[in-house]
Amino acid sequence: MTGIVNDHLKAFLEMNVPKGKKKSKSALGLSDKNLACAIKAEFPFIECQTSEVVQDLLRGVRLHGEKLLKQLQPGDLAQAQLGLGHSYSRAKVKFNVNRSDNMIIQAIALEWYSWHFPELSRLVADSQQYARLTRLIQNKSNLTDENLHDITALVGDDSAIAQSIIDAAKISMGQDISDVDLQNIVTFADRVVSLADHRKRLHIYLIDKMSVVAPNLAELIGEVVGARLISHAGSLTNLAKYPASTLQILGAEKALFRALKTKGNTPKYGLIYHSSFIGRAGLKNKGRISRFLANKCSIASRIDNFTDTPTTKFGEVLRKQVEERLSFYESGVPPTKNADAMREAMDFVLASVSVGGIASNARTDIETKDSDEEVDVKSSKKEKKRKRKSIADEEEEKPKKSKKDKKVKKPKVEVGS
Repeated sequence: MTGIVNDHLKAFLEMNVPKGKKKSKSALGLSDKNLACAIKAEFPFIECQTSEVVQDLLRGVRLHGEKLLKQLQPGDLAQAQLGLGHSYSRAKVKFNVNRSDNMIIQAIALEWYSWHFPELSRLVADSQQYARLTRLIQNKSNLTDENLHDITALVGDDSAIAQSIIDAAKISMGQDISDVDLQNIVTFADRVVSLADHRKRLHIYLIDKMSVVAPNLAELIGEVVGARLISHAGSLTNLAKYPASTLQILGAEKALFRALKTKGNTPKYGLIYHSSFIGRAGLKNKGRISRFLANKCSIASRIDNFTDTPTTKFGEVLRKQVEERLSFYESGVPPTKNADAMREAMDFVLASVSVGGIASNARTDIETKDSDEEVDVKSSKKEKKRKRKSIADEEEEKPKKSKKDKKVKKPKVEVGS
């Protein structure tokens, strides 16, 4: 398997392969090319072949080996293959507890514990669950059916996976592990679990804080990306002052100045690249959706910064607009206009306010302001029309000069002789 001709193989070939003449060499079919090269270097009179025909012949021998070899009993070939697989696996993992170099090389917890219990990584994919199970199981030889309830609680109340872990521990091919190495693995697993719990608490704190500081921005682009934008800008006020073009490349300043210096293409996005909208967009539409998303983020940050009553309705409407824009790029369905979307959000916010008739007063103020603006526009139009009419009347009242008056007679000049 490793391309090495050991003593047993050398003795077998010397006894069974006849030595032919120089012109007529013996042919030997092999499945491993490395082993074929090693045999040919050791025995020049043997011609090793690894063609597709040889592979088909070997496949047929493995399939019908019990019929071709009369001395084999049913099941002997399967047991031999299983034993060969176990021997090869033990040779690969260096089945020796005293070999400490493997522990030094595999310093990561998952791979470190995999030397002892390799089947666990295939049954549990989540790293946090793996670390918690490592703390619980520790030495796989001590795992019994009594631990079924505890393992089930760690794998999300899935009794089938818990039973599979117990069954795999009984027939595991992993190597034994010393007490010192096991203690270090458990300590490392404790640290991983504590860091995961701390990260979870920080995420909950971030969600609560963003719901108060910038609820619309968090609803639009997510708490993590929104917090990164605010942190990079310095404050929510600074972020609200930025135009959409600056917010779009916020976080990609190095790439921007490098592109300006080398006269190359400027970056299309910065921190907003971590948003799910950019990943969902097609390759051709990533730049377009990043501009649109930066525009909506700028609107959301300004609403969050200057509003008195925090609400997430504007963020929901803006997020819906981005979703519609994505579907427009894919299917061509026209999205909702921005004026209609903002009017819908404003109506909902005004209707939800119920403190001392503020909603009705605000609506009345808005309607009054709109009517005043309409009156001002109409009066300005009438004033301009009146001025134009007065200017035209003044021009008509001016006396018109005749053509004769306009002509000026030039005096005759006499030229003396």
